Amino acid sequence: MEFLINPNISYMLLVVGIMTAALALFAPGTGLLEVGALIILVLAGYGMSNLPINSWAFFIVLFAAVPFMLGLSRRRPRKQRVYLMVASMFIFLVGSAFLYDGEGWLPAVSPLLMLILWPIALGLTWFIASKGLEASDYRPMFNPDQLIGMTGQASSDIRGQGTVYVNGEEWSAISNTFIPAGSAVRVLNRSGLTLEVDLVKP
Repeated sequence: MEFLINPNISYMLLVVGIMTAALALFAPGTGLLEVGALIILVLAGYGMSNLPINSWAFFIVLFAAVPFMLGLSRRRPRKQRVYLMVASMFIFLVGSAFLYDGEGWLPAVSPLLMLILWPIALGLTWFIASKGLEASDYRPMFNPDQLIGMTGQASSDIRGQGTVYVNGEEWSAISNTFIPAGSAVRVLNRSGLTLEVDLVKP
């Protein structure tokens, strides 16, 4: 584990861990991203705990959370929220680069590593934030109440209950009258995922 006690390694792990955590936030799934982010950040934390730290840079890293939280607010335009999250990552990159005590005001992290890592991190932040906020703001365009009045076909005999095919989908259905399978039906009402239908007479 000695190789982790290196400003460059710890810095790289810290940035990758934060990026993975951001991806997990906007693309939750199996939990693998969350676990991966936790492991990476723990490894970065091990290096930090064994390296001299600049307290002022630590507060800059903490401050990076402010624009990020503002970017999560739905009251702002999406593009502005993306800008805030990219700004948050930029503040984090600068603060974490100076987090490790170097010579004088110079960062302990290699400038070459920063030159490589910063464009990648900022570009990925823009992409993740743009796509993630777009997905989280998405609202279904189809209102199920629009089914009322549509016609479809009985997929099964409807003896009080059955199934119908309406608007390209199978739905549970109820009817006060018997409707044989294959008959044309009209949607009268909707209750949850169940449609009230009636036979369309020829």
